[in-house]
Amino acid sequence: MKIRKGFTLIELLVVIAIIGILSSVVLASLNTARAKGADAAIKADLGQVRPQAEIYYDSNSDYAADASSCTDAGSLFVVDQTVANAVADAATKSGSTATCYSDDGVLGAGSAASSWAVSVPLKSTPTVSWCVDYTGIATTGAATLTSNVAACQ
Repeated sequence: MKIRKGFTLIELLVVIAIIGILSSVVLASLNTARAKGADAAIKADLGQVRPQAEIYYDSNSDYAADASSCTDAGSLFVVDQTVANAVADAATKSGSTATCYSDDGVLGAGSAASSWAVSVPLKSTPTVSWCVDYTGIATTGAATLTSNVAACQ
């Protein structure tokens, strides 16, 4: 009688299949964790905008010029490098574009903004944005410009 040493081909294939299934579950969990980590980083980056904007306001008595985008010349989102970097970093981590508004509260073109808001889509759910504004609000929602006041909604 022969003594069998080793595994059969079927046994090896079953073990390889089990390892493949387990690794796919782990990889799926890692992608979810990465997206949630990116969301936390987006929130932290935008959290830096509020105190920096207030420092700018205390030094200049306004939030710089009106803006309808994050790249409008003379706006808070351009003239203050810390704010510009925080918004750019959040947008990079999101893989999307930030939405920025600032306004003076007066209909038509103005110069010195008295309100601002910025929002960036979250990495885990791109249809939901994280928004911060001049009132101290930090919430899911979009930055809007309504009745010449920039705010989160």
